Amino acid sequence: MVAPQKTIIRSETNERLVVLPNVSWETYERLLAEHPDSTGIRFSYDNGKLEIKMPSAKDERPNRTLALLIEIVAGEMSIDIERLGSTTFKRDDLLKGFEPDSCFYIQNAEAIFGKDSIDLTIDPAPDLVIEVDITSDSLNKFPIFAGVGVSEVWRCDQNGVSFHKLEGDSYVEVEHSPAFPPLTSEMATQFLEESAQMKSTAWLRRVREWAREQSNPEDQQ
Repeated sequence: MVAPQKTIIRSETNERLVVLPNVSWETYERLLAEHPDSTGIRFSYDNGKLEIKMPSAKDERPNRTLALLIEIVAGEMSIDIERLGSTTFKRDDLLKGFEPDSCFYIQNAEAIFGKDSIDLTIDPAPDLVIEVDITSDSLNKFPIFAGVGVSEVWRCDQNGVSFHKLEGDSYVEVEHSPAFPPLTSEMATQFLEESAQMKSTAWLRRVREWAREQSNPEDQQ
């Protein structure tokens, strides 16, 4: 049997990205089984196309910063969330699977509260996924997210942060986060840029103060 052709891309930051066409679902599941709880490798699968990604620090920093932004904003706005990080999600009936950079249950937080595993044939998909694509031109994961029903995607690239809302079977770019309406993509981009310029304690204080102002607009008067 001839092995499927593969493409390996190495960036200046030593990130490695492997894209394999014509990969069976069984092979995808075997790879997942061989790399349980791996934080250094992420797999995405879409109808025969497999991406294996080893994120760099250049990707992880904005990922963690945006995830922390969500946690702070949710906390200050008294919105319960469930953080599932880069949990593996898959639907064999759709031939789709992914491990997000970060993900959150917000509207459906109560539905998965206390669960040790998620079955997308029964449980809802994450309400919000963070997709960081700073150093590579990776597999387009939006069809995967849409296929399983992810309501909102935050995409971070060289141009900043953009918000995308699921409408029907595709995404439309929106200015305000559906989960956190006071937050705009422009503001998220600004917070991300400030995180690289400010000390962590000052940045955390800045985000909390902003979120409190949105939660209590009368305090601004």
